[in-house]
Amino acid sequence: MSMSEILDELPKLSVEERHLLFQRLNELEMGEMEETPEKLAAIDEARAEPSTTDVSAEELSRDVMRWARTK
Repeated sequence: MSMSEILDELPKLSVEERHLLFQRLNELEMGEMEETPEKLAAIDEARAEPSTTDVSAEELSRDVMRWARTK
C-alpha cells in the first residue's frame, strides 16, 4: 500500500482506530530516538525545573516529538 493510499484511508477510520494508529506511530518514533548524553541531560534539567504552566499530555507528547526530531 502506498503512502497516498494510506492517507486516503485515514478519514475512514473510527476514532478508536485512529487513536490506536497514533499510539503505534508514537511507539515507532520513540523506538527510533537515540538516547544521547545531551538528551538525557536535557530531560534531567527539565525535571529539576519547577513547572510554571499546566500542559496537557497531548501537548507534551507533541512537543517532545518535535524536540526529538531536531536532535
